[in-house]
Amino acid sequence: MSLGPPGAQIKAEETENFEDIEKQFAVKAVQHMSTYWAILEKMRGSQLRLTRLDDEIYEHLKRDFPEFDPKETINEDEMKSKRGKERWRKFMMAYDKTVEDYNFGTMLRTSPTFEYGEKETIFVPRMQFYAIEIARNHLGLNDWIYEKGHPNEEEEGTAAKTEENAS
Repeated sequence: MSLGPPGAQIKAEETENFEDIEKQFAVKAVQHMSTYWAILEKMRGSQLRLTRLDDEIYEHLKRDFPEFDPKETINEDEMKSKRGKERWRKFMMAYDKTVEDYNFGTMLRTSPTFEYGEKETIFVPRMQFYAIEIARNHLGLNDWIYEKGHPNEEEEGTAAKTEENAS
């Protein structure tokens, strides 16, 4: 089965659901999820930059979604409601030329306090993932993932900070 010549634009509304294509998207989304988790296990999220535009994306998120609290569990129904989709679409389109794969499907944890799991994970466009995870990382909400695997470093860091403050 052919989708047309190489490099041809595929119109989603004219394309049947091809099982192999869906599987490839799923594999890519799971690879992205696994890679991101592995990075968070190796370094604190608060020290991580996901894109070269992290600061701009974070400020844009705060401006366009002032009610968004990165500490809270995401309400998927609200996010994917007609109004929610319109707001997020407008937000994401600001990055269509500057963030690669900005609209590619990606797995997102609904809460920064959980690991990826069947009930704690939703499927979102990559730009939503970036915006939300950049905010979580900015606030140190993902640092627990690194600290869980490096408990002695966290204690040493806390001891060093206590000594500095005592001086």
